[in-house]
Amino acid sequence: MYEAAKLLFNNISNYAKLAVTLCHLGDYQGAVDSARKANSTKTWKEICFACIDKQEFRLAQICGIQIVVQAEELEELINYYQNRGYFEELIQLLEAALGHERAHIGMFTELAILYSKYKPQKMREHLELFWSRVRKPKVLRACEQAHLWSELVFLYDKYEEYDNAVLTMMAHPTEAWRENHFKDIISKVANIELYYKSIDFYLEFKPMLLNDLLLILSPRLDHTRAVNYFLKVKQLPLVKPYLRSVQNINNKAINEALNNLLIEEEDYQGLRNSIDAYDNFDNITLAQRLDKHELIEFRRISAYLYKGNNRWKQAVELCKKDRLYKDSMTYAAESRQVEIAEELISWFLDEKLFECFGACLFQCYDLLRPDVILELAWRHDIMDFAMPYMIQVMREYITKVDKLEQSDQVRTETETANDQKPIDFTCTRSIQS
Repeated sequence: MYEAAKLLFNNISNYAKLAVTLCHLGDYQGAVDSARKANSTKTWKEICFACIDKQEFRLAQICGIQIVVQAEELEELINYYQNRGYFEELIQLLEAALGHERAHIGMFTELAILYSKYKPQKMREHLELFWSRVRKPKVLRACEQAHLWSELVFLYDKYEEYDNAVLTMMAHPTEAWRENHFKDIISKVANIELYYKSIDFYLEFKPMLLNDLLLILSPRLDHTRAVNYFLKVKQLPLVKPYLRSVQNINNKAINEALNNLLIEEEDYQGLRNSIDAYDNFDNITLAQRLDKHELIEFRRISAYLYKGNNRWKQAVELCKKDRLYKDSMTYAAESRQVEIAEELISWFLDEKLFECFGACLFQCYDLLRPDVILELAWRHDIMDFAMPYMIQVMREYITKVDKLEQSDQVRTETETANDQKPIDFTCTRSIQS
């Protein structure tokens, strides 16, 4: 009876019924042509499903394109294909439909989901082209279920969910981590705690790149916390370049950490440069640590620190202990303390360092009392060493006396002239009037 129905439906131009009838007759091409004339969604679906059942996928695709452009019909068609295991054909259908003028967000989304399940190699290209035309939650969930971590990071980045992108990279470094991409994203995160998680991650997986990361994080990084962390894990030498690069902020923790590294490396010149340029550290603690160091240059720095904190006596005593005669004289002179200068002079004499005694007389010239120096020189029978000093002192005293006499003479002459000046009575009368 289908042949008769075919003639009847054709004569009355009922193309919808004609299309169904042709399917029953096995004329699927004719059914598609009739469905095109009918232009009914219901008809398209019936013909499409019939073609799928007979594995006429080319014709099914022609019908399917007319269906998938309607968002409300998309899910049913996808389920029909998937329930029968025709995944490849479904993907081909959606790919062909993407260029349709009525293509909508659901098509791009469902194709992305299909790629994640059956063709993961095509997923990245699809997202790069159409990431803005997919439903973010569904595609993100699909990527996560399919373990497409690289694609997941890509989407997080595009949707400015930088925190999730960083967490995904660190959780799946083999598949998702890329150095340049990570450094670009980590600087944009909102949660600062991720900075410290990323440091821990790099320390475990990429220790040689850690300093590069720290340079990027440094504008927002709590440097004290970072230094304490590296001290805890005993990895401070590894981040020395980072400490150098941020030392200009003069942070106490950074300065002390770097100074400790320089001590361990026995780089006394570097330590001296560091403490001269950046003063925010515990000076006394460092000085006490260095005053028993086995290297004399570090003990010298200790004396320098004592001097900088007005602990003149300790500085001079340390110099005396290490036979740093020049430094001891310098610090004694800078102290401006008579007691320290005279104790140093006496020590030089006790040690029979007469040349140093002579040099110190001029280094601490204005702090020394001539009578004390004269007595000491006489007792130790070294008047020859003291004589240049005494001559200079005598010269100064004579010069001072001459100036006083001259000043007194000028004053006396001025007073005498004033006494001999006649009184101006005219001026007196004017004042009285």
